[in-house]
Amino acid sequence: MNLPFRAPRRGYAAAVIVRRALAVSLLAGLALLAGTATAGTPFTADVSRIGAARAERMTGVSWRPGCPVPLRDLRVLTVRHWGFDGAVHSGTLIVHRDVAQRLVGVFRRLYEARFPIRRMTPVDVYGGSDFRSIEADNTSSFNCRYVDGTRRWSEHAYGRAIDVNPIENPYASSGGRVSHPASRFYVRRTPMRPGMAVEGGPLVRAFDAAGWGWGGRWRGATDYQHFSASGR
Repeated sequence: MNLPFRAPRRGYAAAVIVRRALAVSLLAGLALLAGTATAGTPFTADVSRIGAARAERMTGVSWRPGCPVPLRDLRVLTVRHWGFDGAVHSGTLIVHRDVAQRLVGVFRRLYEARFPIRRMTPVDVYGGSDFRSIEADNTSSFNCRYVDGTRRWSEHAYGRAIDVNPIENPYASSGGRVSHPASRFYVRRTPMRPGMAVEGGPLVRAFDAAGWGWGGRWRGATDYQHFSASGR
């Protein structure tokens, strides 16, 4: 049996329109809370001294007496950056005071280019372990440690080096071997994928503009994640 078509009442149609408008507003609000509607969020950066609480957390972990840089010469650099999720996040690095302002310029360039960074937190969160920090794909700077296999201080021990997206940008031996399984996918550097450091890409250009060297240009073993003020 076919029932005759009946047009909806005006009040009913108006209620539908209102409900739809509310639903659209709610979805927009949820998107904003989720961090997906952040195109208009401006870049910000803050440079501050190492406070007492942070000094306590660092001591015996990423810093100890005998390190080549005293805590008073280090700074907390907090910047906004884009994530792999398309949202804006706040990240923190511990860097030498001499390079802090220059790094603000680097991260401003990366922000404007919407270059994604997985996470950015001091290595103390990982107990000072460079391996654990890399496993978490964490971008970090200061860590009072030697260059692997030597008794020579790493540039990280001075707060003048940064490892960016270390899974996407692995340290690879001359034979292409890596220490982190998730990085095997990124030993081949083409095609370019999000978060990668490549010649002419936004990450390398930003550090080039600051006058920093890139481990991706080393002969033999290459350290694609590594950028430093000295080039080492």
